[in-house]
Amino acid sequence: MRIGGKVFDFKNECYIMGILNITPDSFSDGGRYMNIDSAVKQAEIMAAEGAAIIDVGGESTRPGHVAVSADEEIERVIPVIKELVKRVDLPVSIDTSKAVVARAAVDAGASLINDVWGFKRDKNIAAITAEMEVPCCLMHNRENRNYSDLIGQITAELKESVECALKAGVREDRIILDPGIGFGKDPVQNLIVMNNLEKISEIGFPWLLGASRKSMIGKALDLEVDERLEGTVVTTVMAVMKGASIIRVHDVKENFRAVKMTKAILESGSLQ
Repeated sequence: MRIGGKVFDFKNECYIMGILNITPDSFSDGGRYMNIDSAVKQAEIMAAEGAAIIDVGGESTRPGHVAVSADEEIERVIPVIKELVKRVDLPVSIDTSKAVVARAAVDAGASLINDVWGFKRDKNIAAITAEMEVPCCLMHNRENRNYSDLIGQITAELKESVECALKAGVREDRIILDPGIGFGKDPVQNLIVMNNLEKISEIGFPWLLGASRKSMIGKALDLEVDERLEGTVVTTVMAVMKGASIIRVHDVKENFRAVKMTKAILESGSLQ
C-alpha cells in the first residue's frame, strides 16, 4: 500500500505509527504538543526512533472528552501538518471523524485518514476519502458495550465499515482495520479482543493495533498512565504474533525494538 510517498509491505512487515496529539486534554500527553515547534520536534524524535507514520489528532477521544468543533480541530492540526510534511520525511495520518477536517488535512499534506468511528459517524468522510484517493484506517467503535457475541459482532461491524468505504468508492487496497481497543468495550472485553486478534486478520485487510497506555493496561497492572510502557510492549508483541501491520504508540523506540525482536523470532523458522 502506498501512503504518501512511501510504499508499505503490510504482508511481510509491521510498522510503527507514532501518536502526536495536538490537544489540551488527551489522556496521556494532553497539552504537550500544542505549538508547532514542540509538535514538529516530537515528530522528529519519533522518526529517529523508528516511526514509519505520524498520526496527528486534534480532538481527544478518551472517555468523557469534550467535543470540539470542526473549525477548532482544523485550527489545531492544519498548521502542524503543513510543517510536518516540510520537515519530517514520513507520511502523516489525520486522526479525525469529521469529513471537513479530513479534507483540510489531506489538502495540507496528510496522506491517510484514521477514523475512530469507522466511517459511521460522519457519512461524508468515506466519499472524501474516495475523492482524495488516500488510504484509510477504519476503527471498530460503538455507543454501547452490550454484546451477545463479542468477537463475532466486532468483526461483523468492521465489515460494515468496509462496506461503507467500498460503496463510497474507496479502493479495497486502501483499507486498514483497527479492532478499537478502549472504544465501546470494557476492560475485560478489551482483554478478550487482545486474545482473539487473529480473528481481525481473518477479515482479510491489514490491521492496526492501538493499545498504547490505555486503561486496559492500567486496570490489569494497577498502574497510572505514565507507568504503562511494559504493558504496552506486551500488547505490541501479541499483535505482531497475531498478524498486525501497524502498531500505534506513544513510546516509539521501545515498541519499535519489540516489533523488530518479535519479527526476528517469528522469521527464524525460514532460517532452519
